[in-house]
Amino acid sequence: MKLKNLGIKTTNKILPWLLSVLALFITTTGVLAQNRLNIDEVKEGLHVITGPGGNIGVRLTSEGVILIDDKFPQDFEEIQSLVAQVSDLPVRYVINTHHHGDHSGSNAGFLQVAEVIAHKNARDNMIRGDQDGLPRMIYTNETSVFLGGVEVQAFYMGRGHTNGDSVVYFPDLKTVHGGDLLHGIAPFVDYGNGGSTRGWVGTMNNILSLDFDTAIPGHGSIMDRRDVVNFRNQMEAVRERMAGLIRNGLDADDAPERIKDSGLSWTQADDGLFMQRSIPGFFDEISAEIE
Repeated sequence: MKLKNLGIKTTNKILPWLLSVLALFITTTGVLAQNRLNIDEVKEGLHVITGPGGNIGVRLTSEGVILIDDKFPQDFEEIQSLVAQVSDLPVRYVINTHHHGDHSGSNAGFLQVAEVIAHKNARDNMIRGDQDGLPRMIYTNETSVFLGGVEVQAFYMGRGHTNGDSVVYFPDLKTVHGGDLLHGIAPFVDYGNGGSTRGWVGTMNNILSLDFDTAIPGHGSIMDRRDVVNFRNQMEAVRERMAGLIRNGLDADDAPERIKDSGLSWTQADDGLFMQRSIPGFFDEISAEIE
């Protein structure tokens, strides 16, 4: 762009102002929405895209790419660009682990080039939330995608983060993608969309019935099997702590402070969604269980 064509004299004072306006325009319009994300190899044939939003699994095959989740709407082009760094083939399928927009936000873009699959309840949640990019394919208990000699399995193993969470399993790689059923900091229980800590414990036990040694969480670093066991154990421990407090007369208003325990990292993460958004529903859930 030649500034003289704008009829503006580019003095030393005006140029910084123009640059700041241009930067603001780029930020607000998403012209340079790139370089938010990174891609790294998990195992041969499997990568993970990290950055703002949920972790994306990238399964490579000889006939195309299968994605697990697709972050925010503004990430569509950059996701495609990162996939192109590790494969010359197009994305053929996207499996949503659940309906939240930081995991399914680029569905509308991918539906132009691929099929999107989700659990029935996840699609229903998207409809109720008036979200764009509704999956064209759904399942109820389990399903598989077969592409280029690779099988990718998706299971509904019960309630947890929501009522429509998919657990995606790569049997040849002994790896699972748990979506937000696994979280590297502290989980969010979406009670408004069927979330349940009681159900979550059972779902975690179902995940642990799979033969895996590596797990991709919805947020955070790659886990191993021991990390997944520890996640399940902490879910049980915070449930036991809340139940004990309620039995001893805990008032709902005091729950956010009283639930804190130095041995429970989720309760120490003040900026985590467990402490920020889950405690009122958690109190009500445990209270109903022990009545």
